[in-house]
Amino acid sequence: MLSMILAATPLASFGAALGAGIAAIAAGFGIGKIGSSAMEAIARQPEAAGDIRSSMIVIAAPIEGVALFAVIVSALALFL
Repeated sequence: MLSMILAATPLASFGAALGAGIAAIAAGFGIGKIGSSAMEAIARQPEAAGDIRSSMIVIAAPIEGVALFAVIVSALALFL
């Protein structure tokens, strides 16, 4: 049993690294899309810039939270 666990360790490391990488890329893509859409909206309605900016920050926060959670789960997969 122990030999099976030790043999799967490199595969677990690869899976954890892959999971963390995908989470970071997806979060970057999501926040980039939010920023792009917000800049478009501000360009169309400059008088609503404050409301748009605050909405953008509120929406970006959960994305960062989910990405951090995914990275933590990937790190935990290495040690458990």
